[in-house]
Amino acid sequence: MPLQTAETPAAGGLPRRLFFYNAGFLRQPQLRRILALAGHELRLGLPGPADGVVVWGRSPYAARGEAVAARRGVPLVRLEDPFLRSLRPGRAGDPPLGLMIDGMGVHFDASAPSRLETILARNPLDDAALLQRARDGIGRLRALHLSKYNLHDPAVPPPAPGYVLVVDQTLGDASVRWGGATAQTFQDMLAAALDENPGARILIKTHPETLAGLRPGHYGPEALSDRVQICADPVSPHDLLDGAIAVYTVSSQLGMEAIWAGHRPRVFGQPFYAGWGLTRDEQPVPGRGRRLTPAQMFAGAMILAPLWYDPCRDRLCRFEEAVDQLEAEVRAFREDQAGHIATGMRLWKRGPLRGFFGGHGRLSFRDPPAKAADLARRRGAGLLIWAGKEPEGLAAPVMRRVEDGFLRSRGLGAELVPPLSLVTDDLGIYYDPTRPSRLERLIATTPPPGGLRRAEALRTRLIGLRVTKYNLGGTLPDLPEGHCILVPGQVEDDASIRLGAGEVCTNLALLRAVRAAHPGAVIVYKPHPDVEAGLRPGAVPPDLLHAEGLADVIADRADPVALIEACAEVWTMTSLLGFEALLRDKPVTCLGAPFYAGWGLTRDLGPVPERRRRAPDGHPLPRPSLDQITHATLIAYPRYHDPLTRRPCPPEVAVDRLAQGTIPHPGPLNRLIAKAQGMLASHAWIWRQ
Repeated sequence: MPLQTAETPAAGGLPRRLFFYNAGFLRQPQLRRILALAGHELRLGLPGPADGVVVWGRSPYAARGEAVAARRGVPLVRLEDPFLRSLRPGRAGDPPLGLMIDGMGVHFDASAPSRLETILARNPLDDAALLQRARDGIGRLRALHLSKYNLHDPAVPPPAPGYVLVVDQTLGDASVRWGGATAQTFQDMLAAALDENPGARILIKTHPETLAGLRPGHYGPEALSDRVQICADPVSPHDLLDGAIAVYTVSSQLGMEAIWAGHRPRVFGQPFYAGWGLTRDEQPVPGRGRRLTPAQMFAGAMILAPLWYDPCRDRLCRFEEAVDQLEAEVRAFREDQAGHIATGMRLWKRGPLRGFFGGHGRLSFRDPPAKAADLARRRGAGLLIWAGKEPEGLAAPVMRRVEDGFLRSRGLGAELVPPLSLVTDDLGIYYDPTRPSRLERLIATTPPPGGLRRAEALRTRLIGLRVTKYNLGGTLPDLPEGHCILVPGQVEDDASIRLGAGEVCTNLALLRAVRAAHPGAVIVYKPHPDVEAGLRPGAVPPDLLHAEGLADVIADRADPVALIEACAEVWTMTSLLGFEALLRDKPVTCLGAPFYAGWGLTRDLGPVPERRRRAPDGHPLPRPSLDQITHATLIAYPRYHDPLTRRPCPPEVAVDRLAQGTIPHPGPLNRLIAKAQGMLASHAWIWRQ
């Protein structure tokens, strides 16, 4: 059957059954799964007339398959990694997020056409939507510091700018040999960089596999001089390119990334990106005369040619979705690689916390917070503390406050249902308006290219699937005719009330304020789920509500989405339901200072911090759009963990899990523990007498 990618059919038909002669195919289940989703069946034995042979690129083992394909007269299919592969190199064990599947050749072999070269030479590459995706893709990868491998750390400072960047590669790499180069080419390249840039500093960029100790490179200590230095630190390649005045490469992917950064690299081999008017070529490639833009090059190499895979949802996907997944995995590595000491965490939370934060470094639990902070300093680890448990004056080199995210679970945290999302904040915490938070910074920052469209799509999907924070379901009560105002109740000892509610700080006071402002409206009061479940304080006696005429409807255990849709507006202190109403384009009035107030999207009657309105110099701040706040709140701020694959995931995966209900749920014992926990909390005053 013809190979179908997520974007476009492959050039020509490829056999369904592919025979292989390399044990590596047996050791890589994700590779086999991608091929299966592409419609291929891997087989052992000898191919028949309608079959094909599959090999890995130009590896040393490919000769076996090449010989069988030649003898049997059947097509040969070559596989290679895409240009956005994984966190670690393949030799370190990480599976790829996609494949290059080529029935013509292989992209780094300039001696024969490849599928990628054919796309670059013959595809019109003039579709406006495709080119916008390419421009967004370039900007997004650079903003997020993503590359083929991603063990680098944007927090590592780059060298002082003004150097000539010379890119090393690994000894014996097939892209060097089949790209018309040898080990001597690297010495010639360094000599040319020195000669053509008199007086300039030369910085040699070491290959990630060399940094990881997997394969040696071409340059060692003998290459160093007063002008030549080797960069062996895990610096972001995009930062290195931004600081360079010129880039020299043989056939490294960094040459293509140099093009994205605005360079015209000097190329000494024959990589796929040479010969299209974007490089200065030492060895011009015959037959490549077309002039491409960087966006066209990106569209061909990153969007049209590869087959991308979504490991959480086990399906082929678009380029952007592969970036979503890699972004989540790389963020976890960057934040967790030094390990963490966690403090102020309840026992039942420790299992979920290990899933979120224990994948790349050691996660230990220690109480009290002062001892945890001391241990973090001694280990050089980060400190995780549950928000609200931080004592005054606590300090650590890296401290992040942890809280539930805004797309949390199917069930209540107070019932010990584990979360799919957690937020970490190194500045404050989102519900505390008395100090800045990382969420505030993100709201005030323009998202990376394509971010607003992604946020809009996520918001549309949330609305369509009726996903909320807890996803408890429920019914819609009969509502009287008239102007309906939804008033969400809150847990009255919640930190968001204590820190951000202002003068109106109880559910009863909130209802009285709404009735005073709207004496003729239909007030629909929805008690908080934790209060309904008897787990937290904040109940208002129904008799009192009716006696004072404060609520026309008490929407016990009602569906919050249905209520938002049925009501004309929402009044709240600091409830997240106000944000969920904003997502659904409902007017929201805030009597407190929740994270979404003060940005121009709500009617603010509470004590909103001036820093959300004006810069320190007094000038008004630009007003973020709803999609900008959505991106900050649901994409950039939280971390998500897929309970099925147990790996970091993007919010889109969490939304699918919450909508489909495919989430492991704690047993009935958790309910009993939660009830006892709530009773102890509500009667804690007895023990203080």
